[in-house]
Amino acid sequence: MATVLITGVGREGQVGEAVAAAFAGRGDVVLLVDRAAEQVEARALGLRDAGHMAHGYACDLTDEAQVAALVGHVVSHHGASLDALVNLAGGWVGGGSVAATELAVWDRLFAINVRTALVTTRAFLPALRAARGAIVCFASEAVLPGADVAGMAAYAASKQGVATLVSALASEERAHGVRANAVAPASIRTRDNLAAMSAGERYVEREDVAAAVLWLCSPAAAAVTGQVIRLAP
Repeated sequence: MATVLITGVGREGQVGEAVAAAFAGRGDVVLLVDRAAEQVEARALGLRDAGHMAHGYACDLTDEAQVAALVGHVVSHHGASLDALVNLAGGWVGGGSVAATELAVWDRLFAINVRTALVTTRAFLPALRAARGAIVCFASEAVLPGADVAGMAAYAASKQGVATLVSALASEERAHGVRANAVAPASIRTRDNLAAMSAGERYVEREDVAAAVLWLCSPAAAAVTGQVIRLAP
């Protein structure tokens, strides 16, 4: 039985819900984190009602003080070692050409996609080292070679920052037994994407994303680190 912390598990119908269910389904203790207290507790309650071990924590992951307090709660209630950290928090704020991109949008995307992963990972590294654990971050197919990023430079740049963070972590933490990888999915079939995208869009299924994350955090992937893995429909 592992202890796994997953960020960005709030709204119903999103990918975090499926990732949390996959870990809980194999008997792990899942610690769910989101900014919205009511939503993250609802996701944790749903898992507990199904017989799983789940706990919800509200935290603004861009705020170092709040994340430090979160670490204190986790260590106090679940021990000083963490088997896996899934940095799923983040998202899409808006697109536009480079010429039209507002700095507020650029800053917001870097905050929710890169800063959250950096602050959370750095805070939980001692617990991950104690367990020789795994880190999985969420990049995007927009960071892969040949991707067309016209109209989405801010988003693609922020997700490239996530990929770079993973590369650095994989090299720096190898001596501590900590692995770091990223998944780079195409559009995922979530409630938000179904509402926002065209009817002809092809999607990666949430369950397939969850399976990839589960594998990257498993002993079967013990030799895998520093990778950005494409997930396509």
